[in-house]
Amino acid sequence: MIPKVTQESIDLGDGRIITIETGKLAKQADGSVVVRLGDCMLLATAVSARTSNPAVDFLPLTVDYREKFAAAGRFPGGFFKREARPSDSEVLTMRLVDRVLRPLFPDDYHAETQVMIQLMSHDENVMPDALAGLAASAALAVSDIPFYNLISEVRVARIDGKFVINPSRKDLEKSDIDMMIGASLDSVAMVEGEMKEISEAEMVEAIKFAHEAIKVQIHAQLRLQEAFGKKETRTYEGEKENEEIYKKVKAAAYDKIYAIAKVGSAKHERSAAFAEVKEEVKALFTEEELAAEGDLVSKYFYKTNKEAVRNVILELGTRLDGRKTTEIRPIWCETDYLPSVHGSSLFTRGETQALATVTLGTSREANQIDSPSEQGEEKFYLHYNFPPFSTGEAKPLRGTSRREVGHGNLAQRALTNMIPADCPYTIRVVSEVLESNGSSSMATVCAGTMALMDAGVQMVKPVSGIAMGLITDGQKFAVLSDILGDEDHLGDMDFKVTGTSKGITACQMDIKIEGLRYDIMEQALGQAREGRMHILGKITETIAAPRTEVKAHAPKIITRTIPGAYIGALIGPGGKVIQELQKATGTTIVINEVDEQGVVEILGTNPDGIAAVLAKIDSIIFKPVVGESYEVKVIKMLDFGAVVEYTAAPGNEVLLHVSELAWERTENVTDVVNMGDVFQVKYLGVDPKTRKEKVSRKALLPRPPRDENRPPREDRKDAPKG
Repeated sequence: MIPKVTQESIDLGDGRIITIETGKLAKQADGSVVVRLGDCMLLATAVSARTSNPAVDFLPLTVDYREKFAAAGRFPGGFFKREARPSDSEVLTMRLVDRVLRPLFPDDYHAETQVMIQLMSHDENVMPDALAGLAASAALAVSDIPFYNLISEVRVARIDGKFVINPSRKDLEKSDIDMMIGASLDSVAMVEGEMKEISEAEMVEAIKFAHEAIKVQIHAQLRLQEAFGKKETRTYEGEKENEEIYKKVKAAAYDKIYAIAKVGSAKHERSAAFAEVKEEVKALFTEEELAAEGDLVSKYFYKTNKEAVRNVILELGTRLDGRKTTEIRPIWCETDYLPSVHGSSLFTRGETQALATVTLGTSREANQIDSPSEQGEEKFYLHYNFPPFSTGEAKPLRGTSRREVGHGNLAQRALTNMIPADCPYTIRVVSEVLESNGSSSMATVCAGTMALMDAGVQMVKPVSGIAMGLITDGQKFAVLSDILGDEDHLGDMDFKVTGTSKGITACQMDIKIEGLRYDIMEQALGQAREGRMHILGKITETIAAPRTEVKAHAPKIITRTIPGAYIGALIGPGGKVIQELQKATGTTIVINEVDEQGVVEILGTNPDGIAAVLAKIDSIIFKPVVGESYEVKVIKMLDFGAVVEYTAAPGNEVLLHVSELAWERTENVTDVVNMGDVFQVKYLGVDPKTRKEKVSRKALLPRPPRDENRPPREDRKDAPKG
């Protein structure tokens, strides 16, 4: 039976058309769609369990995005030739979609839910991550899963002053903005991207432009939903509620929590005080009541806690640690903390601390990117680690988390455009979060900036970052600078902004409420700029400018370009020449062929070793010019001449024949030159008879006057016979 296919299209306004179709593939999923732009095709499916575990009090949502190598006509790397764990780029796409979708499920819906997106066909002119949010929302739109607000995501770039939706990777290279925006019809929910020092007004303009494009995509989903036959939303058993228990908990806890919150205290002191109130509340219930309804008591205590703390901020303008809404926590910084690394720094802001290190290397250490949609390498990359001890917890260690990948990527994007284009090093920055109470990714940006400058990387400008929050009841609102972890959890927005003194370099915004007004966003950006400038001042007080030289124990890198014809000679048979040279000089030598030339990178800590490599390269590529004079040194004596070496190119030897030593007849070579003698010779080129290079000492000497009494050549005894 031929399936009935329903399709809708979206005109991007420049000749490109996005199509969404359903009814052909994966029909046993609760919802499935295929999204296509050019030759790029994504399959998105949504499935949710019909029942939920009563013990689960959250939405167990999994968003999975995978790129199949077959989509690009390629084989996976590795021995088994099979796709394995997701790449960082796939994880980042999962996070982009998850962050927009998760707040749009009902608060009391706790059934296991999976949204799976896969790249089935790749088009090199289409970046598939920009279509993933549209595909996920469309799959939910044609399902019966409770999901009350359709969304979409787009990438916005600015090329030659003009905004572009969903550019190709090639076009994106010419842009000064690379932002992903996720939104519903009436509200922006997520922003993430990097920029080349743009203003706050330009950022808002880009968001508004993207939102208009998103509205068109949502209307297409609504048309698809209607044409396919909108399914009735499934019924589900929501959370159990007990109004009497809620009133009892609130009456016992609200005023006490309010009193604790308005005083202002440190994280552990505050947590202990809240925990004490919770125990007092639990003491109001019998053991039997707690056994039956203990989960509700905890749930209502958290609800009361959140309400009280939010009201303290809205009514008094006082935050949990006693700060005002615009106030930044105390900051102290230090550079050159670790003696053996190439660059290091400590950045501490309140109860958040990051230790950053910088390692310098050659192009061989570049991070290799090999995915169906992108191949290449990164010469600057940043890794972010968030161990459990940073929050005073003991948790299982399960490898790098999605959160760590996301925070590291944000910090990397914040700094990447401030690394000079002509920097010869591959640079790895590692941030170890040692304490965390909010804004650890922004602490990473600040620590990373100082560590780079400490390492002698000539940054274009230093970068600082700040995390902003929002508390609103729909009427009143408070924008919070430099938010705490608790303020992130109970707040309505987490808005991270990084930048230089000139403009914004990266941002990440997650909004947890609908209908955020643009005037609030603009206030948050303005307040963020003030905070960034304050933090930047603390950074530059600690280290005002990059160090002029790398540290004594850090490797120096020298780049030398040689003609491509000499690459083989420098490598030697089986790599013999380059391996022996590295061993003898204590350097690392990397050769890359670029435009038929060899780009040689020499990395080492010993200047003499680097000089020796340069001398060897000079020797290998040395080519004397006919008619020019060169200094040589005698290195070997023969009966018929002397072997000499060009002093400018050690290792380059040539025979100086006895007949070219002097104008006078020379019986013994030692009558004219001896071992170690240094003198000038003239290069005569290649002898056409012997096909060997020829040099002459006598050609540079004054020719003696002709002896008129000397017999003709043919009558002389020393004349050659025949």
